[in-house]
Amino acid sequence: MNAQVAFRRIDSDSLGPIAPLVDNPLVTEVMVVGPHDVYVEVDGKIALTPVSFSSDDELMHVITTLVESVGRRVDADHPLCDARMADGSRLHVALPPVAVDGPLVNIRKFLHGPLIAEDLVRLGTCSQTEIGFLKACVVARANILITGGTGSGKTTLLNILSGYIPADERIVTIEDAAELQLRQRHVARLESRPAIPGQDPITIRDLVITSLRMRPDRLIVGEVRGPEALDMLQAMNTGHDGSMTTLHANRPRDALARLETLVLMAGYDLPVRAIRSQIASAINVVAHLERMRDGSRKVVQISEIAGMEEEVISMQDIFRFVRTGVDEQGRVAGHFSPGGVRPRILDRLTDLSIAVPDELAALYPSASDPAE
Repeated sequence: MNAQVAFRRIDSDSLGPIAPLVDNPLVTEVMVVGPHDVYVEVDGKIALTPVSFSSDDELMHVITTLVESVGRRVDADHPLCDARMADGSRLHVALPPVAVDGPLVNIRKFLHGPLIAEDLVRLGTCSQTEIGFLKACVVARANILITGGTGSGKTTLLNILSGYIPADERIVTIEDAAELQLRQRHVARLESRPAIPGQDPITIRDLVITSLRMRPDRLIVGEVRGPEALDMLQAMNTGHDGSMTTLHANRPRDALARLETLVLMAGYDLPVRAIRSQIASAINVVAHLERMRDGSRKVVQISEIAGMEEEVISMQDIFRFVRTGVDEQGRVAGHFSPGGVRPRILDRLTDLSIAVPDELAALYPSASDPAE
């Protein structure tokens, strides 16, 4: 199926009753649960709307239109579809018998015009100093793992950090549904493909392996969720410094344990200590995000991997978000606090003759700019 068919745009009439929700710039996600319940996410909070479909047939017509617009197929024999729409929005569909109470549709809308670091500071997602540290990590070619739950802002942070990669470096991105918005020109974008009739699937692992033959200076994997974790770690350990990826996890320590499990999925009988040693040498920094009860998203912890201590991966906190309660508007209150440990990444900057960002110079005065 050619690209013109696979990515043709759909008009508002084809979306039926959810068209106003998809067009509303305040709505970040539309969630359809059967023909009668349609939810939206606005400012990080989910709300039931008065919108509904007149019948199962009308809902299925909209689903068919959406799926066919991206060159995919969905029916009782193939009840799941995960794809990128023409405008970049992420589409997920689940039909009976997988969806017990009726068809499910999720449209996570594409943000036109990528956010910048100042937006995260303004929204209270992180502090200027945290962003300065993460910027230093990117410039110093540290390998960064961004962790958090669903909808916590992992991809948004990955997008912003990728903006600090120098324009003269070759970047290869690998995603299930391409949604990264890199501003550099020299970017090779790869997207996985599910199994469809007559065509074999192309997995994230396939793409990680093939990307290493493309001479990447930086490798960015939208999300690690399977055996490709082993190939990603090996790439980080064999000269592909400055790589970045995201991982679903509740805490940074949980993320490292989950990486172990994903590596074992590759089918190799590796000792746990060997896996942990590879993780400790591959990952330099873990940035963890959470979606708060008030719907806001925050970088609650940034940690450096300090190596191995016997059988355990050693981590040291560089920044933490300290909760102090809830304000009068019901918003989570708190402040971003440095961990008190001088980040090792500052030594790396010095070795590379790169000036320490202003945001960090005041916090770590001993990390002076290298002499010219």
